[in-house]
Amino acid sequence: MNDQYLTVAEVAQMLDVSRDTVRRMFAGEPGVINVGPQGKRASRPYRVLRIPRSVLERVLAGRSVKGDTSASQDDGELKQSE
Repeated sequence: MNDQYLTVAEVAQMLDVSRDTVRRMFAGEPGVINVGPQGKRASRPYRVLRIPRSVLERVLAGRSVKGDTSASQDDGELKQSE
């Protein structure tokens, strides 16, 4: 499997969100690589993540599916109650 790894800044730019948001979104995702030091830096945890494109696509697909599913269910509930 030859996957392209993206930086936090690249993903932030693609999603039009902050780098901190990307770090929070992907910090615990399976497949994301933490290449930063495991200690502390300036009293804050220091994380350098590399995000495989496949993980980015999986996370985005999961988010859009949830939104689409709830909208479909709401439409069905409205039709049944009419």
